[in-house]
Amino acid sequence: MGRTSARGRSNGVRAARTALGITQADLAAAAGVTRQTVVAVEAGDYAPSVYLALALAARLGRSVEELFGQDEAAAAGAAAGGERR
Repeated sequence: MGRTSARGRSNGVRAARTALGITQADLAAAAGVTRQTVVAVEAGDYAPSVYLALALAARLGRSVEELFGQDEAAAAGAAAGGERR
C-alpha cells in the first residue's frame, strides 16, 4: 500500500508545532516516523494514518479534529492556540 495523498488539504500541524517550539525532528521522533514524513504531513502532501494523527495530536497537545478537521474556524483556533473543547 502506497502513500495516501492529501494534496490541497491544509492542517494545523505546522502552526501547533511552531507555537510549542518543537522541531520537525523532535515531533517525528515522538511520533515514531521520519522527519520527512512530518514535512509531508505539514505540507499537505501526505494524509497520516489514524495512528499517526493520534500520535501527532498527543505530542502537540491538540485533538485530531483541531489539527485535521474540515472546519476552517477550528483550524484557525488551533493555529492561534485557541482553547480545546
